[in-house]
Amino acid sequence: MQERDIVSMALEQGDGVLRLAPTWVPRPLSVPGRRIKLDPRDYYALGVHRGGITERWFSSTTRADNGPETLPDEGLSYIVVCDKGQPHKVLLREAVDRAGEAIIGKRLMGEYGSWPTYAKFFDNMGPLPLHIHQNAEDAARVSRLPKPEAYYFPWQLNNHSGNFPYTFFGLGPGTTHEAVMECLRRWDQGDNRITNLSRAYRLELGTAWDVPAGILHAPGSLCTYEPQFASDVSAIFQSLVNDVPISWELLVKDVPASHKHDLDNIVSMLDWQGNLDPDFCAHRFMLPRPVHPVVHMEEQGYLDMWVVYRSPLFSAKETTILPGRSVRLVDSGCYGLIVVQGHGTLDGWQVEAPALIRFGQLTSDEFFVTEETARRGVLVTNPSETDPLVMLRHYGPGNPDLHWS
Repeated sequence: MQERDIVSMALEQGDGVLRLAPTWVPRPLSVPGRRIKLDPRDYYALGVHRGGITERWFSSTTRADNGPETLPDEGLSYIVVCDKGQPHKVLLREAVDRAGEAIIGKRLMGEYGSWPTYAKFFDNMGPLPLHIHQNAEDAARVSRLPKPEAYYFPWQLNNHSGNFPYTFFGLGPGTTHEAVMECLRRWDQGDNRITNLSRAYRLELGTAWDVPAGILHAPGSLCTYEPQFASDVSAIFQSLVNDVPISWELLVKDVPASHKHDLDNIVSMLDWQGNLDPDFCAHRFMLPRPVHPVVHMEEQGYLDMWVVYRSPLFSAKETTILPGRSVRLVDSGCYGLIVVQGHGTLDGWQVEAPALIRFGQLTSDEFFVTEETARRGVLVTNPSETDPLVMLRHYGPGNPDLHWS
């Protein structure tokens, strides 16, 4: 079956709700945290040399950047449709290329020409090294896009907190360019001690952080839901983490060849105002905000909470359908969703949070809702007498339903 036929069938079959297959991504240096429901037999499904599978990506049109062995479709989401009982797949990226306005709407297609956002679960047993994601100007130097992101810590995916539930953000007051460059000069001496210049914050379940491009951060070991812009650029500034040395190449992989040993240029990629912000927590920390008054929503049978809302480039909600209730969810823009608790129906689709997933297995927990369907509204029903149906939903840039502050 040709791609255009699969796209047409997917839009028709789902009436604007597209079923997506799980997208698993390994990372070098990572140790699986065992919380994203991947079967333990499959933590190293792509080989130990590729690293443990510590991420699952959602509604992604962005290819992962995992070095020369990265698979052609690594990190990319597939739409799944059935024809006469046989499943067929097409990349979400290809579907948007063929039917962009029907999927993401005229505004996003006109401004970006693609779906410019994705989300993922990050599930590492320990902390990641201190790093940044380049801003628009620095990413453009290597023909890439910037990567602002946000972290939300779902209750449903954190039955344990891992080895280090703290994240380093930014730089301490008075930190200078020279102090950071001195850490980089110590790269081959073991731990370059750059986290001495940063500040660690204890992570709390049910809260979130906004992380603009250019901000140093070393994510802690909670399982994390990460809405972000459609890019995978990075620069690692820490030479040793979890007693594992890190290659200089991971610092400069997205730096022009002529500047890979230019410390002034490398350090200039930092957002100095943002990293030194004395009110960093006040400006970047996020507590959930109800979309409507809580009493009103509970009467209607649901709870809808903004959990990511500081960036104009993406946003996210945690949506709970209470036991035994049906609710029509109406939004102004398209979105991807992942079910993290319970079971029920979504505009006729059976949805459920699986207990265990084999690598390559299809699930019924991930969907993409097109703009027209989101505006019309999707009917979500929770048939359980006791268990809430909980979804995380992520949106693209300029969400008309959200006013940023």
